[in-house]
Amino acid sequence: MSVKQQATTSVFWSAVERFSVQGIQFLLSIIIARLLLPTDYGLIAMLSIFMAIAQTFIDSGFANALIQKKDRTEVDYSTVFYFNIVISAIIYLLLYAAAPSIAGFYNEDALVSITRVVGITLIVNSFGIVQQAKMTVNLDFKRLAIASLLSVIISGIVGVTLAYMDFGAWALVYQSLLNNLLRVIFVWIFSGWKPMLCFSKESFKGLFSFGSKLLASSLLHTIYTNLYTLIIGKKFSAGDLGFYNRAFTLAQFPSTNLTNVIVRAVYPIQCRLQDDAEQLNSIFLKYLRMACFLIFPVMIGLCALAEPLVRLLLTDKWLPAVPLLQIMCIAFMWDPIMKINHNMLNVKGRSDYFLYAEILKKVIAFTILFSTVPYGVKIMCIGLILYAMADMLIISFYVWKVTRISLSTQMKVLLPVILFSFSLGGVMYACTLLPFPPIGMVLIGGCLGGIYYIGGAYCLKLKEISMLYSVIHGFWNRKG
Repeated sequence: MSVKQQATTSVFWSAVERFSVQGIQFLLSIIIARLLLPTDYGLIAMLSIFMAIAQTFIDSGFANALIQKKDRTEVDYSTVFYFNIVISAIIYLLLYAAAPSIAGFYNEDALVSITRVVGITLIVNSFGIVQQAKMTVNLDFKRLAIASLLSVIISGIVGVTLAYMDFGAWALVYQSLLNNLLRVIFVWIFSGWKPMLCFSKESFKGLFSFGSKLLASSLLHTIYTNLYTLIIGKKFSAGDLGFYNRAFTLAQFPSTNLTNVIVRAVYPIQCRLQDDAEQLNSIFLKYLRMACFLIFPVMIGLCALAEPLVRLLLTDKWLPAVPLLQIMCIAFMWDPIMKINHNMLNVKGRSDYFLYAEILKKVIAFTILFSTVPYGVKIMCIGLILYAMADMLIISFYVWKVTRISLSTQMKVLLPVILFSFSLGGVMYACTLLPFPPIGMVLIGGCLGGIYYIGGAYCLKLKEISMLYSVIHGFWNRKG
């Protein structure tokens, strides 16, 4: 199979995995949000920084190190597997002991028991990290999709049932725990891989030399991202945190998932081409523009239709989240540029540059964050836009050092997509001014926006239209 065919198939099944799973999970979260209160989401969000940091330590960058390494062995896989389990057990014990302090910090006694139960997911997840990395190396996104889909459907049904039965925040806790447990069971079954009874110090050192820099970078980014929930939860109310959490989740959903589909599917292929600079750079620019072609209009459209969409999906009790959602849509629309650039450094094996960039970016990020806290949650969200601009400038500089592809080159490639997407936003926002109920605004705005964007791209002969057609046409031809 050619590189183009591999990329096409990988992107397709990665998309199926992300959007079938995340789409169902998103719909279930909407149902649960209608049954629960903003304060219930706020309680769970308060733990996000602790859980995210713990999960980052457990992986320690080894999953990416396994995928990036060309001559990986069964000993490498087994070494990482046992490391993940041991470190997860240690971190869970620390989290268990810290639960009263976490509850005291937020003045929420219920967090003691919630923290100790939610923390079990750390140990559960550690049993499936290597299996998922191995399936990614083999581009086996089809079976990953099945594993994720089954687990999210079963756990989602349980979560909705518990929410309906007035379990409150515990409905979210049990849903998350069951989802992770089922997913690990399914990837064990589908991957067919079992660890050897061995642990190699040499293998650990080799993988850690690459992964440790990714660990440090991930820790900085994880702390920064989740520090918002920590500060809002402490300085403001649980309700304010609930509004922020829902806005953050809605804004991140399309951007993160679409970007991850492309990054995850193309990364193993790029790693195979890491010594072919010309082809590697070509794939980089091609999929950068494709990602932005798909993500920019979705984010601009979500921003334009934010108010009727929130009224329709979450009811009027969530309306304070609307301005936060609109701001974060503009901030997160740039994610594909940042993440695909990040990915290029990993492909090139320059995790040192990745770390240097992350340190510099987070100095700026923390400065913006702490400067905006006194002015309220809305201004804090505007700070995310400023950080996105700084992120692009810094990461693209380090990518230029290894590829000679500058940010100006990337922006030149993306300019037609950027301008076209913002014109789409004007068309969709005009639909919200019509005298229709929320469902009418959303349907008319969505349909008109889709016709405008796809039709306009076809008339302007943007190459992404033909590329998408060839991907879909090629996939169905192979199925036939």
